[in-house]
Amino acid sequence: MIAVEDLIALVRNYNPDTDAEKIRRAYAYGMQMHEGQFRRSGEPYFTHPVAVAAILTEQRLDDATIITALLHDTIEDTKSTYSEVAEMFGVEVAELVDGVTKLTNLQLSSTGSKQAENFRKLFMAMSKDLRVILVKLADRLHNMRTIKAMNPEKQAQKARETMDIFAPLAGRMGMHWMREELEDLAFRVLNPEARNSIIRRFITLQRETGDVIHKITRDIRKELDAEGIEADVFGRAKKPYSIWRKMETKHIGFSRLSDIYGFRVITKSEADCYRVLGAIHQRWRAVPGRFKDYISQPKSNGYRSIHTTVSGRDGKRVEVQIRTRQMHEVAESGVAAHWAYRDGVRGENPFAVDPAKWVAGLTERFDTAEDNDEFLEHVKLEMYSDQVFCFTPKGEVVKLPRGATPLDFAYAIHTRIGDSCVGAKIDHMRVPLWTRLKNGQSVEIITAEGQRPQGTWLDIVTTGRAKAAIRKSLREEDRERFIKLGRELARVAFEHIGKKVTDKALRTAAANLRLKDTNELLARLGSAELKARDVVETLYPDLAPVEGGEIDEARAVVGLSEDQSVHRAPCCQPVPGERIVGITFRGKGVVVHAIDCPRLGEYEDQPERWIDLHWHSGKHKAVHAVTLNITLSNDAGVLGRICTLIGEQKANISDMHFKDRKPDFYRLLIDADVRDAEHLHAIITALDAESDVASIERLRDVSGDGKP
Repeated sequence: MIAVEDLIALVRNYNPDTDAEKIRRAYAYGMQMHEGQFRRSGEPYFTHPVAVAAILTEQRLDDATIITALLHDTIEDTKSTYSEVAEMFGVEVAELVDGVTKLTNLQLSSTGSKQAENFRKLFMAMSKDLRVILVKLADRLHNMRTIKAMNPEKQAQKARETMDIFAPLAGRMGMHWMREELEDLAFRVLNPEARNSIIRRFITLQRETGDVIHKITRDIRKELDAEGIEADVFGRAKKPYSIWRKMETKHIGFSRLSDIYGFRVITKSEADCYRVLGAIHQRWRAVPGRFKDYISQPKSNGYRSIHTTVSGRDGKRVEVQIRTRQMHEVAESGVAAHWAYRDGVRGENPFAVDPAKWVAGLTERFDTAEDNDEFLEHVKLEMYSDQVFCFTPKGEVVKLPRGATPLDFAYAIHTRIGDSCVGAKIDHMRVPLWTRLKNGQSVEIITAEGQRPQGTWLDIVTTGRAKAAIRKSLREEDRERFIKLGRELARVAFEHIGKKVTDKALRTAAANLRLKDTNELLARLGSAELKARDVVETLYPDLAPVEGGEIDEARAVVGLSEDQSVHRAPCCQPVPGERIVGITFRGKGVVVHAIDCPRLGEYEDQPERWIDLHWHSGKHKAVHAVTLNITLSNDAGVLGRICTLIGEQKANISDMHFKDRKPDFYRLLIDADVRDAEHLHAIITALDAESDVASIERLRDVSGDGKP
């Protein structure tokens, strides 16, 4: 265990003005509180908080964060209290310790809405003070470094949680070194065979080719010396998990993998970065499509660097990152650079993103999520994304995740632009809305008044922000449609008992049913969450229609105006219980189709002709003809038995046609009058069970014109 004076010395390395006495008191208090507690490895428990504090000193964090690390488990695991910590070390430290405690209690690896709800709490805690998550990440890193002491089941659970949540979160916050180590530690638990295989292949490769890293580092230094550029060059083999993920993604073996080595050039100035790039590209051939300039277009978490891949020795691909010392510090520390100290002064790093703004920008996109599962989807979309940079026609930069489309671009500019988008141009060429954007493209969004988001847009967009905005708009649009349909359902239901629906009657019914207002009542009616009979019953219990009463055939369909006639489409023959929609024909009324009728595709470009319709709730008369396509064995008495079976199901046969005769079988079409979909299902089930029936299906003839 690191002694208190050694820990203070680590802090003094970057902050000579540290409050050493306060750290000593926190160290002593933590040791006292955890006395008698041991880790699974047998070590005193307090070794863990001290190790977490030491990890945070590597990021040069302030005294409050170091003290929080020393005390982060006291409120949860000892008799210590929030008020005691606040009294001894101040409210700031107490709030941080309390925040870490709440994060520790979140079951982030749980499934379903519980995990989503906890994710929401995680982001709320982050938005209050990002240092809470920095302590939690250091806590998880030390636990993963010492995970072997846990039982195998617990190891697998923690490793999966690390891979799914904490490693991506560390990367999203710009702490890539921590992401890489967390991923590799989790990989060691989850797939040790794959990891060991990659390490063995590395050893074999090194034996065959010698020290490639040393050779390429020397080559790069030679080119920089020739150009008179002062810079440090570092090389390393990529982490086993990074290599395995690339092998899995590209479906290639280790021997075909090219860029398994990475090199970093650290310069003194931004201008030198571009000089280094020029020297490297002059010496080695650049690989097309593998160049990214994050200096001129920084990532949203503050990361700046130039990435390029070149064909190095023996045609091997080599990835090179070029950055200044300041950029390197931000790349290593990420948002932690916001609290970093140097020589006793909190660093004002010009390249670090303000963490408060970063979290606010991240969380504001999730406010429109209707439920926890939707929120979780948006969070994962944001956390797991890489980026592309595109330009508006005015030259402004828009940052989007890889795979984004012009619709994502439109919503990134403004929700209003996204909602009214009807088309897009990329580099002045008209393109479909589902086109994937590439780095450096100029995107122009074409809008039109009256345009509203379509349900299909959800399959086109990739950003959480766009998905949330589209879903919100669709909910509002559906709500307006449901309110309109609900008003019609209420009107018909009230007329059925000789009453007139009024706003006052609806307000009273809404109050009796404990609903917010009239619109909520009508929306629930229209979306079938509430029956019209229930609304009538709450006002006129003695007049409400009896459950068993049959609905008049003329009132079977709801959603028509008083002067509109209605006809069932012969192509799909919809029956009560099935979702329906109406298509208007000038001078001929409305034709009712089943919602899945293929003929509806002919009217997709004529939305003004579509009408939302609804079957009246209740029992319908058996007057809806449905054609059954039946193949029977050709024996005496079979047809009579079939007709008897249909009659036993209380259905009338209104027509019959013989279509095909064979020596053993014959096929015929029978029109049976049914009440609803349930009645039809009962008839088909009864006939299908008959041994002389070879096949039976409902006939839907889409060859007709589908008109009245």
